[in-house]
Amino acid sequence: MTTTIDRVDVAPVTRAPRPPRRRRLGAERRRAAYLMLAPSVIHLVWWIGLPVLATFALAFTDYDVVAGTVRWVGLANFREIFADETWNLSIWHTVVYTFFTVPVAMAIAVVIAVLLNQRLRGRAWYRAAFFMPHITATVAIALVWMWMFEPNLGLFNLLLGEVGVNGPAWLADTTWAMPAVILVSVWKGIGLKMLIYLAALQNIPSELYEAADIDGASGPRRFFAITVPLLRPATFFVFVVSMIDAFQVFDQVYVLTPDGGPANSTTVMTYEIYRTAFSEFRISTACAQSLVLFAFLLVMTLISRRLTGRDDDA
Repeated sequence: MTTTIDRVDVAPVTRAPRPPRRRRLGAERRRAAYLMLAPSVIHLVWWIGLPVLATFALAFTDYDVVAGTVRWVGLANFREIFADETWNLSIWHTVVYTFFTVPVAMAIAVVIAVLLNQRLRGRAWYRAAFFMPHITATVAIALVWMWMFEPNLGLFNLLLGEVGVNGPAWLADTTWAMPAVILVSVWKGIGLKMLIYLAALQNIPSELYEAADIDGASGPRRFFAITVPLLRPATFFVFVVSMIDAFQVFDQVYVLTPDGGPANSTTVMTYEIYRTAFSEFRISTACAQSLVLFAFLLVMTLISRRLTGRDDDA
């Protein structure tokens, strides 16, 4: 006798779907992030993005700021600026200024950083003293140095007079005006570079120096064999930042040597752009000059970045 049991299809129990809590939480975080980033993004677009686009556009036009008319001229502005002797002279002055300020300040900064990395009494005060010029207003610093460069009562000429040397009229002399500006810039820029090098020095393992001492390595040998190679990433960073800062120098030139110094002896690219735009009101020409300055900075940054990339990969 066979018994058949009817199969009853039981529907699977389905649970109620859980609310997408994680998805909702992620959306809320994204909205909060967008709200917090909005002021910075608006500032970036309005005060940097739009002026950059306007600079690129106006560089190829003839913009009459008085009449408010714009006329397309193509590369005419670039041909005009490179035919201008003052602009070409400003490029040369900027290169000379950069060539002397960047390596000299970097060399002095790394030496000071090594000295202040030793166990010295009151080294915190020394570090603060060297860093103080960086956070001091450039105009205030320039005014103090103007007194020091004063031909009759200035500190430099008084010291030179003590040894029987007649000091020059520093800021009014075509030969000494640019060296005076370079001296001020080197003195002002040492602090930040020293601080970066000091931070890098503190990351070098002390065991390397102890091993060098055991091997009988002298101080200069330890410096060039251990310190300098391990400071290479910091050196490239300082170099890039210093190059960009040097090509954008303006405050020192504007205060120390008004109107570009005697016979345009201290006219640099940024000052010539300022004079073209706000003294002569040739906005389109100033925009073309700005693009040339941007091209200089871009090329140097790419070259430096390539060097740092190779160093990081190694």
